[in-house]
Amino acid sequence: MREFTKQAKIPGFRPGKNVPESILISYIGKETVKGATIESILKRTLPHALSSVSGKALEDSIRISTKFSEMENSFSSMKSLRYDIFVDVAPEVKWNPEDGYKNLKVVVEIDKEIDAQTAAEQELRRRHKALGALKIVVDRGLQLGDVAILDISAATIEQDESTAKSIPSAESKGFRFDTEDEDKVLPDFMNSIAGIKRGETKTFPYTFPDTWEQEDLRGVRALFTVDCKELFFRDLPELNDATAEKILAGCSTIEEVKETLLQKFLEVEQTAKEQAADNAILDQLHKMVEVDIPPSLFEEQGRQLYGAQLLQIQANMKLNEKQLEALSSPKAVKDFLENQRENITNIIKQNLAVGDIFKRENLQIVTDEIVKEVENSIDEFRRHNQEYDEERVREQVQEVLEGAKVLEWLKERADIQFITK
Repeated sequence: MREFTKQAKIPGFRPGKNVPESILISYIGKETVKGATIESILKRTLPHALSSVSGKALEDSIRISTKFSEMENSFSSMKSLRYDIFVDVAPEVKWNPEDGYKNLKVVVEIDKEIDAQTAAEQELRRRHKALGALKIVVDRGLQLGDVAILDISAATIEQDESTAKSIPSAESKGFRFDTEDEDKVLPDFMNSIAGIKRGETKTFPYTFPDTWEQEDLRGVRALFTVDCKELFFRDLPELNDATAEKILAGCSTIEEVKETLLQKFLEVEQTAKEQAADNAILDQLHKMVEVDIPPSLFEEQGRQLYGAQLLQIQANMKLNEKQLEALSSPKAVKDFLENQRENITNIIKQNLAVGDIFKRENLQIVTDEIVKEVENSIDEFRRHNQEYDEERVREQVQEVLEGAKVLEWLKERADIQFITK
């Protein structure tokens, strides 16, 4: 009533002066006063009600389930106010087996393309080839090391030739085929057209392997027709100390070139191995924990993933306002959450598992490290003129640093085996 007295401008009474309660209620309206009273009660009692889950309640998950109209009715008839609150609390992480994370056995698959020695040799060959000139082949057919310009067509092989269908995805006009990169086209393609000359056509049957990336072509028998339009060979300078500087600036010998390239790709290989090991460990963690994930936590994580995906799409495609609005619609978000339910759930379980290990093992992060990373993150936001919430930035930095600390701790104790696939 005091608040209403301060705000109300009632004829015959100076603002802020005492007004008889009956006149004040008559002027403002009984229902308005009752609504304000209920709001005041909520503000006073809600913190007390939530004190029982202090430190466990998830941010932004608090919701009053009782309708305001129901509160008004009960408050009038019963002279008391009752309301129900729902709040999501931080879930409890249960490990199966208990403490299983302390002696992980992890098998990490590494792509053979990141092998440092292989990658360094390929890079040296690529740089060497860039120094050469393509010259027309006139007196022989295609052989390893050549470059051919091909027209390629293909059709399925059927018992009834009239039902044979062309295979558009296997067709190409003016295809530049570098015989040293044959692994980037059909397996065994080089052997099928070896010896083809400029102006010649070769036809050969081919069965797509069961591992072919296009599923509808796996195991399909096809007839390929290849026309050789042009045929070139590379006129390369000798690979020696005289060409070292041209291959890699700052190097005076070919051995120095090889060593420099190898060191570069060893760093790349190490980074890739560490990332692969981190991913393999995280993948094991989410399988070892049982967690009852609250709806608000699931939705928050899902919306973060969708927001990041939307930013990536916007950066790559430059969406217009209408397209952006469609992708940001409640239906689009809901569909994403449903389609990515398993992925979102696994990410949450990984995050909770990491957080639980950090607490269980009493791991620590140096305060100066947090401050420095927060400052770097804020500088990045300012540099791109982006809005930010400093508290949220600090929370995210804390999560990232905790995650890195846990992964470091786990890798020191894990049995990690690397295999090449």
